[in-house]
Amino acid sequence: MKITVNKKNPPTGVLLALEYAKPFVKIESQLGDSTSLSVGSDIVFNTSSTILRYLARTAESLGFYGNSVLEKTEVDHWLSFSTCRIGCPLEFDDALAYLDHVLGPLTYLVGHSLTIADIAVWSALYDKPEFRNLLSQKRVPLNVMRYYNFLAAKPEFQLVVKACLKSSSSPDRDTTQNVKKERKEEGKFIELPGAEIGKVVVRFPPEASGYLHIGHAKAALLNQYYQQAFSGKLIMRFDDTNPEKENAEFEKVILDDLKLLGIRPDIFTYTSDHFDTLLELCTRLIREGKAYADDTEPEAMKKEREERIESVNRNNSVEKNLEMWEEMKKGSSIGQKCCIRAKIDMKSDNGCLRDPTMYRCKPEVHVRTGNKYKAYPTYDFACPIVDSVEQVTHALRTMEYHDRDDQYYWFIEALGIRKPYLWEYSRLNLQNTVMSKRKLTWFVDQGLVEGWDDPRFPTVRGVMRRGMTVDGLKEFVIAQGSSRSINMMDWDKIWAFNKKVIDPVAPRYTALDKENAVPVFVRGAVEEVKDAQKHPKDPAIGFKRVWYNSSVLIEGADAEELHVGETVTFINWGNLVIKDIKRSSEGKVISLEADLNLENKDYKKTQKITWLAVTEKAPFVPAVCVTFDHIITKPVLGREEDFKQYINYNSRVETVMLGDPELATLKKGDIVQLQRRGYFICDSPYDPISRHSGRESPCVLFNIPDGHVKEMPTAGSKHKSSGKELVQDKKGKAAEKSPQEETASGIGSTPTSLHDQIVQQGSRVRQLKSEKAAKSDVEKEVKQLLKLKNDFKAATGQDWKPDQQPPPASAQQKPSVVKESVSAPPLPSDPKALNDQIVNQGNKIRQMKSEKAAKVDVEREVQALLKLKEAFRATSGQEWKPDWQPQQTDGKERALVENEVSGSSPADQSAGLKEKIDEQGNKVRQLKTGGASKEEIDAQVKILLDLKGKYKELTGEDPTPSKPSGKKEKNTKQEKKTDTKNADEKNQNKGKKEKEAEIKSKAAADKETVVEKDADLGAALADGTLSREVKKVTRLGLEATKEENFSDWYAQVITKSEMIEYYDVSGCYVLRQWAFGIWERISQWFDDEIKKIGFQNCYFPMFVSHSALETEKEHIEDFAPEVAWVTRSGQTELAEPIAVRPTSETVMYPSYAKWVQSHRDLPIKLNQWCNVVRWEFKHPQPFLRTREFLWQEGHSAYATYEEAEKEVHYIIDLYENIYENLLAIPVIKGKKTQKEKFAGGDFTTTVEAYISCSGRGIQAATSHHLGQNFSKMFDISFEDPDTREKRFAYQNSWAITTRSIGIIVMVHGDNKGLVLPPRIAPVQVVLVPCGITAQLGEPEKQQLIEKCQLLAGTLKDSGMRVREDYRDNYSPGWKFNHWELKGVPVRIEFGPRDAQLNQFVAVRRDSGDKLTINLDNAANAMDKLLEDIHNRMFAKAKQELDGNTVLCTDFGDFCNKLESNKIILAPFCGGIPCEEKIKKLSARDALTEDGAPAMGAKGLCIPFKQPASIKDVDKCIGPECANKPLYYTLFGKSY
Repeated sequence: MKITVNKKNPPTGVLLALEYAKPFVKIESQLGDSTSLSVGSDIVFNTSSTILRYLARTAESLGFYGNSVLEKTEVDHWLSFSTCRIGCPLEFDDALAYLDHVLGPLTYLVGHSLTIADIAVWSALYDKPEFRNLLSQKRVPLNVMRYYNFLAAKPEFQLVVKACLKSSSSPDRDTTQNVKKERKEEGKFIELPGAEIGKVVVRFPPEASGYLHIGHAKAALLNQYYQQAFSGKLIMRFDDTNPEKENAEFEKVILDDLKLLGIRPDIFTYTSDHFDTLLELCTRLIREGKAYADDTEPEAMKKEREERIESVNRNNSVEKNLEMWEEMKKGSSIGQKCCIRAKIDMKSDNGCLRDPTMYRCKPEVHVRTGNKYKAYPTYDFACPIVDSVEQVTHALRTMEYHDRDDQYYWFIEALGIRKPYLWEYSRLNLQNTVMSKRKLTWFVDQGLVEGWDDPRFPTVRGVMRRGMTVDGLKEFVIAQGSSRSINMMDWDKIWAFNKKVIDPVAPRYTALDKENAVPVFVRGAVEEVKDAQKHPKDPAIGFKRVWYNSSVLIEGADAEELHVGETVTFINWGNLVIKDIKRSSEGKVISLEADLNLENKDYKKTQKITWLAVTEKAPFVPAVCVTFDHIITKPVLGREEDFKQYINYNSRVETVMLGDPELATLKKGDIVQLQRRGYFICDSPYDPISRHSGRESPCVLFNIPDGHVKEMPTAGSKHKSSGKELVQDKKGKAAEKSPQEETASGIGSTPTSLHDQIVQQGSRVRQLKSEKAAKSDVEKEVKQLLKLKNDFKAATGQDWKPDQQPPPASAQQKPSVVKESVSAPPLPSDPKALNDQIVNQGNKIRQMKSEKAAKVDVEREVQALLKLKEAFRATSGQEWKPDWQPQQTDGKERALVENEVSGSSPADQSAGLKEKIDEQGNKVRQLKTGGASKEEIDAQVKILLDLKGKYKELTGEDPTPSKPSGKKEKNTKQEKKTDTKNADEKNQNKGKKEKEAEIKSKAAADKETVVEKDADLGAALADGTLSREVKKVTRLGLEATKEENFSDWYAQVITKSEMIEYYDVSGCYVLRQWAFGIWERISQWFDDEIKKIGFQNCYFPMFVSHSALETEKEHIEDFAPEVAWVTRSGQTELAEPIAVRPTSETVMYPSYAKWVQSHRDLPIKLNQWCNVVRWEFKHPQPFLRTREFLWQEGHSAYATYEEAEKEVHYIIDLYENIYENLLAIPVIKGKKTQKEKFAGGDFTTTVEAYISCSGRGIQAATSHHLGQNFSKMFDISFEDPDTREKRFAYQNSWAITTRSIGIIVMVHGDNKGLVLPPRIAPVQVVLVPCGITAQLGEPEKQQLIEKCQLLAGTLKDSGMRVREDYRDNYSPGWKFNHWELKGVPVRIEFGPRDAQLNQFVAVRRDSGDKLTINLDNAANAMDKLLEDIHNRMFAKAKQELDGNTVLCTDFGDFCNKLESNKIILAPFCGGIPCEEKIKKLSARDALTEDGAPAMGAKGLCIPFKQPASIKDVDKCIGPECANKPLYYTLFGKSY
């Protein structure tokens, strides 16, 4: 005999048996990747049980198999018990109790000596992680503990245990556990207020009226987390206040589910344990007049509560109430009509405070108390009392109970009992299902599901039956943490967590669709069997037997794709060459022939297929693969929607399979992967032919989702890899598109008809699938559908989509097709009609959103709205705005337009219109070049657009513009040149006064050319034409205006002013020297200031270890989606991923902990200038929201709170100084709300700026006081010099970023480009020489340059940043525009005549004003000018801020002001739920920017300078908020 022992996972039981059998049996042993016992050449045992049995029978003298038939039977029982019951998580606790009971009078399990029964059971316990946990906690049952220790003390057992520990790096050798260890359970767990180590008591109070669903699992695991985090206690309390719903069966199921989840409460209680106490307290409240009995009919009571009307019984006497209360306790007919209500406040805005019910009469049998009580408390009354009595310190519950918090505390205060702390977290919401026990019960009662453990149910049992592992479920739930963020989660996420657990351990097998399997005859193959790894990456999982033969089966879908001569890779075999393919008369493949080509090891470019050999020695295992769909068809149900209208009655599909012979070894609950099909769990194992029924039971496998939207193929490979496979990813959802066949588009088929055919064919395919038609029929129709889609693409040039309309006739290429097509209704050309359509479409979208329509339907309507707005812009020449009003044209103009379409025939009409369009276009150009007013030009452009609309309506085509001759411009230039020359000659004869006048006009001469070019360009654009000369005009200037298209304007300003360059990594940008120069000036000023208070600069690494991020989960959770990870070095995977810092607390504070050893090491004052990376976002904007940005971050640590608080306010004052004194931007300084403050900090101070064009606030800089939160996490502590006690440091952090540059652009920029404040402008003054013409001689030119240099030198000596522009390849006018675009505060124009008059012209960038300044006073005058520019820029921005900051006390007015782009000061209570509600209800449906979502109001800050004091009559701005406001808070839309 030869035994191979798994070196990674040594089999304890087998090693024990070998140790005892050594003297009696000769066995060769070796280490390997799996455990097996070979007996001869043909017999191999692979399981521990069979090896133990064989060894016991071989070494009979040991008596290991018992000494009688009865004892042998008992041994077999315990062998099965060790694998089936101890090894099963669901049965482990019951198995342990049973074992403890049996071992009461026994030393050994069988007989009076050691047997393999003892070895198997002891080793099963030893290998069980749950048992070892019980050992460490000293919670093992007494008899089992005695038995385990007795055997463990034997020398043979000690020897084997020592060997196992030596060979394994960890006593926990369970593969799944190891996988779990490699992953970190991440989640946002918020610190419990007032929690102390060892004193925290939490509770989990489910009602035993149904199975636990995963929402309950989240609640239980959160409570366990805090129990363990604070070394506290967890109470498991059954809420059995309603005898009608309580069920003992459900109690047992809930307890079993908690065991599955590894939750072991410290105390088990029932609310019914306190029924006597609750009765006494209710009587006390009645006697004190705080409660009353009410016999109002339920419906009438409900109506009174809604209308806030007091009950007629509310003012009954105490005696009357006690009398009715006694009737309730008796359960009499009178008592059954009554209830006890708390007397709180029937006028309250909070419905939960309108005299809630405390007790109701229910004369029913209670599952625990029987008939003892006739009146039972409500949960709302019992919960706070029982929490208090049971010493609960922190009661965790979901946000849906928020309105009941006041009620909870009212009962506590009214009774004068101990007050627990309520802590809220978000409820787990999942799409396409229901989580209500009432609704789940309905499914069960209607027989639509198998029971509470149906795989389609969200219950713990349901998802586990479908293949969810305990580890997967726990990691998913814990990953959600205790965050209050409410969202509707897709099922994909939970299954993705599960996949990480099962993928490394699931063995791989094969199964083929029985109906479509096709034989392949392999020449040269012989019948044989070989061992192959069950998992390609982990031999420790074991080996399976793979049979080979000359006849094999493959999937029919694979067979259809193969070709003669093709090399194909058969998985676990090798390459084969297809030699022949036989087809039926219908063309379907019925068999193939192939040759072995095993020498060819090139598998890279071959088709991979699964197969099974046909052999009598290993018959196929019959199997059924079951796939499930959602039980609810609609992802998210509205509050008023009936779930019964969306039930999926076809959510289970079964496929009969031919299974791998190895599937016969599967047990219930085993998880496997069927190659190329997905993951499955064995719900019912294979059972051979029964002698009772004469039939075999197939292996039933349930498909396990893996978190991908695209499911694994269900019938083999449908196609080969092709360059035509497109993966389309719009919003994070992968959708794979099947390759289309190469067919010519149908002749005469229009896009409209093809669209209709595709819709009809799609319906036909769906109908066939719902009727479970033959697979071949379905595939045939699917191919036809793909062909139609291919024709559609060939005809339109775009892929077909369900929500699109076919292109209009004008978009089609062939004239013949154009005539036949029926296009979508044309959009009107009248702006007023378009405006009406836009308004109606907007209302339609708002209604759909309020009704919670499907997302795809809403998006389709939004696209239609955007098309209408685009048509409006094209028709009217301006962006659509909600308050748009049509421009009135006089009767003459209307008559002109109407008369243009009159004519004797369509041809005459079109010719006449064409002529009028040309004339009107020329008129528009003349007006623009002539400097006409904007109103006059707009009126004529309106006439031109109306003419074009009539022309298109008449002919169906856009008018073809006539090209201007270009002669006019040429002549104009020639005339200008002549005029300039003559002017120069005349100047020689003019007097001094005339010379001065000429000099002033000459300075702007070059600009005339630019103006003329711009005018010509505008006119050409107006009628769609550009002459050959006009095409030479530069696009240096901005093409979008700040008022009409803010987003495009911003993008053009930052690129055309040479601030940034786009980069090939999305969200990252090149900061060019112009932008970096601004950042340098900000940095230099701030760096100097913080060094004055003792800060020093340093630098910490940009990389963060995973473990460091784990240290502070709450803080890093806000950045978790944005963390970028480094996972590879070259081609090598890193052992642990490394994060790129999103912020530096977790990088710096471990070092702070090392450096602080005593109070003398404090304070620490460090600052670093660095970059940070925050990767995940959908709408990047340069400077404002980028994946990488520059900042400074200061981090300090102090011994006292007072020192730290003082610094926080000092720094925020510095930031205010930066914005107001450097950037000329007014800011509002204040404190962040609780919702918006820095995660993990005590409070956050901020300066907020306002962007008038977008009506949005923007966070400009922040300074955070972190308190002792981080110092406790990182142990930044010292010994108090007075008390000698350990104390933690007080910390601050603060930062300003390159976002400040974007704020400068948005606040000060105009339609010419940047406007930079002088104090941070890289160039404050640009000097442009003028008048350098061909007539100016070289000596005069050189003299002018020298004087320019002298002037520049004077200004530089006075401390100004001056740039001289001597480039001779650009005209002065071009330079003017260039430097205006770059925002230089002052431009100096200096020409020959300026030099003669000893003066220069200074042009202000902020206003365009020109000043003539004497050269002798240049430095002083320019210094004052720059100061005045700064002051005026600040005053203008301050006026915009003040004019758009309003005070509101009414929420309706609040929403209207928000919509009109105001920021609002309103009284506010400071509550997080209230702020979330304000944001949600104030959101509007209109898109704020292209690609940006609708935006509600958020709390920008609580201003330090309050607009008024809060009065007693003031109410919180939050709708229906009953809390008293604490202060005025600044609200607004925000970046």
